[in-house]
Amino acid sequence: ALNLLNCPKIKQITLVLEQKVLLNQMLTAIKDSKIDITSEESTRELAEKLTPYFNGGEYVFLYGEMGVGKTTFVKHFINKFHTNEKLELTEVTSPTFNLLNEYKTKKFTIKHYDLFRIRNISEIKDLDIFDKNNQSITLVEWPQILENNDEVKSIDLFFTYENELKNRTVQIKGLN
Repeated sequence: ALNLLNCPKIKQITLVLEQKVLLNQMLTAIKDSKIDITSEESTRELAEKLTPYFNGGEYVFLYGEMGVGKTTFVKHFINKFHTNEKLELTEVTSPTFNLLNEYKTKKFTIKHYDLFRIRNISEIKDLDIFDKNNQSITLVEWPQILENNDEVKSIDLFFTYENELKNRTVQIKGLN
């Protein structure tokens, strides 16, 4: 009798299915609950676990105070795509002064906006934040200034300090 469980291909498929089940369980558990990201390691783990849900055309709005972990999350998110595609890791910095940094992967352009300095919506009209492009993933820090940001389906990440600034958490909304 043929034992399929000893077949390397079946073991590989089983492992992939187990990983997807675990990831789905994790995302179901975190969808509307607060996730502790006090350590950079926990921030990295969350960013890496979210990357499989991105296929291009998505918008991620990152809300939260200065220093709460938004750019750190973005760095690990982009690094995971580069690692998966065996690309050299790029230094990921906050685009506070130039407003936009772009990172290339084999599949996407990841656009990282930081709108902290923007005081008037007219200052960003030429940035094409809402261009409909399925070959890009758009990450926006400080998206509060954007008008009509509900015209796109977005994943919203709300970063907060807790316990007198000793801990950091994130809450995810819009992830299906």
